[in-house]
Amino acid sequence: MGLAIVAILGGLVLLVWSADRFVDGAAITARHFGMPPLLIGMVIVGFGTSAPEMAVSALAALDGNPGIALGNAYGSNIANIALILGLTALLAPITVHSSILRKELPVLVAVTALAAWQLSDGALSRNDAWVLLGVFTLLMGWSITQGLRGRESTLMQPEEGNIAAKKTPLSHAIFWLIAGLILLIISSRFLVWGAVTVAQGLGISDLIIGLTVVAIGTSLPELASSLIAIKKGEHDIALGNVIGSNLFNTLLVVGIAGSIHPLAVEPEVLTRDIAVMGVLTLSLFIFGYGFRGPGRIGRVAGGLLLASFIGYTSFLIWTVV
Repeated sequence: MGLAIVAILGGLVLLVWSADRFVDGAAITARHFGMPPLLIGMVIVGFGTSAPEMAVSALAALDGNPGIALGNAYGSNIANIALILGLTALLAPITVHSSILRKELPVLVAVTALAAWQLSDGALSRNDAWVLLGVFTLLMGWSITQGLRGRESTLMQPEEGNIAAKKTPLSHAIFWLIAGLILLIISSRFLVWGAVTVAQGLGISDLIIGLTVVAIGTSLPELASSLIAIKKGEHDIALGNVIGSNLFNTLLVVGIAGSIHPLAVEPEVLTRDIAVMGVLTLSLFIFGYGFRGPGRIGRVAGGLLLASFIGYTSFLIWTVV
């Protein structure tokens, strides 16, 4: 138990420190190549911080455990929106600067609807999985193209002075981008292991651990990256990180798991988890799109998102107990 507590505390310190280095490396690399920070947030940060979900779901599919494979991906999506964006917006309201980001929000809604439709028959076949992987490939190509076309966007202007002032060599930025990403994943593993060990020592059931600790634990890189990004004024990295991660989870993580082994879907995954994920995604669209001007996720919206996460998690614990 003592070693587990050390892992939790040490993992938390390493997580925060590595997230700081990671976001710096991502933003500086983006400036060096003339790319908007959103492109780095959507592709590199989204892919890297979704690595824990990919590993867990792929192994679960290999073991023939569809509940963990799907629950991990969709549970992480719920945590990304309700917990991470809720907490981040409470600390500092998130302004949606980029027109590219406003295009990504409807895409996320459409992808969530696709996931719900595929699971409505109670199974995720290999054909369904290949469709998800195909959509993912098209979206990544589209995001990269849009990001490169928007390299002259005013999005790059507000923080450019701060980044340029650091005069960080490109080699150093790339080093911290890669090293920070690796340390983010390692530190999140330490935290999850410590939390699971402590929970088991206290006699908490494995099911509750899976529904709460694992889902939140695999979202820790997104949480750390978003909090550090918002602290540095990189709003598009903070929000793009969550949108990118949810797209990765819904398309790539579930697609990889389903291509490894067709997944049977329990009814509650559709009626409870997908439904909650859908409502939260629509809420993010409404809060962040900005129909009459720049989008903004304020403290009230952040409080509502965080309250919904607490309510959802409490409901899960109550139904299991």
